[in-house]
Amino acid sequence: MEFDELSRKVIGCALEVHRNLGPGLLESTYRQCLACELSHAGIPFQTELPLLVRYKEMLLDCGYRIDLLVSGDLIVEIKCVETLLPIHQPQILTYMRLSKIPVGLIINFNLTKLQNGIKRFVL
Repeated sequence: MEFDELSRKVIGCALEVHRNLGPGLLESTYRQCLACELSHAGIPFQTELPLLVRYKEMLLDCGYRIDLLVSGDLIVEIKCVETLLPIHQPQILTYMRLSKIPVGLIINFNLTKLQNGIKRFVL
C-alpha cells in the first residue's frame, strides 16, 4: 500500500473517531478508538510500540513509545492539546529517525475541526 493511500485511510479513520467523540478526551481514548477503526478497516497496526535509543553500541529502553505504527510504514502520534507546541515537531521527527520510518502524522484531536490538527512529516 503506497503512503498516500495509507495516510488517507488513517486520516479517514481519525475523522470517524472525531465525528463520534469530538474534542476534549484523553489521548489514550483517541488512540484506542483509532486502533478500533483501523482494525475494522483491516489496516495492520501496533500500539504503544517501544522505541529503543541507540547510544554508542547499546540499545536502551528509555521509555519512549510510538502511539501507533501503521503497516510498519507510518508513525501516528496522537495529541489532545489546545495547540501544537514547538516541541511536537522535533518529537515525531526524532521518533521517525530512531525507528528509520520516514513518514509520520501528528493528529491533534482537541480541535473542533480535526482537519486543522493533522500534520504530515517526511524525512
